[in-house]
Amino acid sequence: MNDRHDWLVALSQAIGTLAHWEGQFASAQPRSPSAQDKAVLNELALRLHGNYPFGSPDYAGQMLKPPDPVAWAAVALAMLVNPNNHALDGGPPTAAMEREVVAELAGLFGFSADDRPWLGHLTASGTIANLEALWVAREVTRSPDGRIRGVAASASAHYTHQRVSGVLGVPFFTLPADNDGEIDLPALPQFLLQHDIGTVVVTLGTTGTGCVESLHRVAPICRQAGVRLHVDAAYGGFFRLLAELNPPQVGNAQAFLATGLADSLVVDPHKHGLQPYGCGCVLFADPAVGRVYVHDSPYTYFTGNELHLGEISLECSRAGAAAAGLWATLQAVGLRGPGSLTERLALGRRAALEWYAALKSSRWFCPLVEPDTDILVFAPQHPDGRALRASEISDLSARVFEQGMQGDDGPIFLARMRWPVERLPASMAVQTDVSEVQVLRSVLMKPEHAAHWPALNARLHALIERAFAT
Repeated sequence: MNDRHDWLVALSQAIGTLAHWEGQFASAQPRSPSAQDKAVLNELALRLHGNYPFGSPDYAGQMLKPPDPVAWAAVALAMLVNPNNHALDGGPPTAAMEREVVAELAGLFGFSADDRPWLGHLTASGTIANLEALWVAREVTRSPDGRIRGVAASASAHYTHQRVSGVLGVPFFTLPADNDGEIDLPALPQFLLQHDIGTVVVTLGTTGTGCVESLHRVAPICRQAGVRLHVDAAYGGFFRLLAELNPPQVGNAQAFLATGLADSLVVDPHKHGLQPYGCGCVLFADPAVGRVYVHDSPYTYFTGNELHLGEISLECSRAGAAAAGLWATLQAVGLRGPGSLTERLALGRRAALEWYAALKSSRWFCPLVEPDTDILVFAPQHPDGRALRASEISDLSARVFEQGMQGDDGPIFLARMRWPVERLPASMAVQTDVSEVQVLRSVLMKPEHAAHWPALNARLHALIERAFAT
C-alpha cells in the first residue's frame, strides 16, 4: 500500500501541473466531494472486494492483471481533461501520442521497415481491432462482380473471428487441422483452391493454450494463392520481443519474426502491454486501405490539414486517455532494456516452462502441450498410472478448481478449459466415455510468477491428493 501511496503523491503533483494550465482559462470548477460522494466511493471499494485478486501471484487463472502504475496514473491524469482522439481538436496532444505509440508498435512488428508507409491506430479492444481488419479485408478482397469472399481461421483461433464474420456477412471457414490441432500446412493449398477464401487468419498466441501458429509457413502459401493474411496477435504479439533475443525465448520464434509479411495485424496493449482495459491496436501494411474508411462529416474535420485519426478509424469517439497511458508506459518502462517489457515477459515465460517441466515429472498431473508463451494446460491423472474415465478427469478438474479458491492454506486461482479426448497425450491412460474433458489452465502473465510457481504447484498437488482421497 505504501507504493500505491507514492504513486498517488506523484499523480497529485502531476494534477497540480495540470491545474496550473487550467487556471489560464475560465472553466467550470470541479465540485468538492460531499459526504455522500465519500460514502459512495467507500461502498464502491467494498463492492470491489468481490473481484478475484488479479494482482496477486496466487491468481493464475484467466488473462487478467492490473495495469502498470504509470499507465493507470497517466490514464487518470488524462481523464481529467477527457480528450477524444477522433478529430484533432478533440485532443491534439493525445492524438500526437497515439501516432507515436502506434509507430513504435508498427516498428516492432516490421510494418515500418525502411520507412515503408503503413496505416494504424488504437482501438477500444482487440475485438474491435479484429472487426476493423476483417471489415477492410472484406472490402479489398471482393471479387470483380462484388461477391464477398470468405474468412478462414483454425479451430484454435479466437471465437471473435467467426462472430465478426457473421456481423460482416462474410462466409467463415475452419481450416483443416493436423493431429495436434494446428493448421494442416500440407492440406492448406488445396483447401484454399476448393473454397472462395479472401482472408486467412493466423494466431500468434491462441487464447486457449498460447499456441503460436506458423505464420512464416502460412504466409508463402497465402501469397501463392493470392489470399490476404491477417495476424491476430492480440494476446501474444508482444512476445515478438522475446523472439528477437539470441537465443529466442519464445516458442515458434520464426513466426513472430515474420509479422512483417502480414497484410494486417492486431495486438492488445491491455494484455501484455501493461495497459488498463480499453486499449487495442490494428495495423495495416498497405496505407491505401484507408480508402475503405472514407466518409464525410459536415462539422468535424476542420482543425488543421493533417489526417484526423477519426478518418482512418471505424470507431468515432475514442478515449485519448488510452493513448496517454500507453505513451507514458513506453516512455517509462520501454519495450527493451533493464526492467522493460521484455524482461517482464521473460519472467512469465520462464514460470511457464519451469512449471511445465515440474508437471512432466508429476505422478498426479499431465501437461497437455508444451507452452509457446506463458499459458499452461494440464489434466489430472491417476498417480498409479491406472486408467481414468474421461468424465472422472473432468470431475477431478472441477474439484481442484473449486476447492482451490477455498483453500485453507490460502486460495489458488486457476481456470478450466474443454479439451477433446482424442488430443490427450498418449501417455495418459483414459477410458473414453465422453468426447470432451475439462482440464486445468493457468496464465502466468505476472513477473512474480517466476518465483511463485513452486508454491502454486505445491498447493495444486495438495488439492489433487485431497480430491482423490474423497
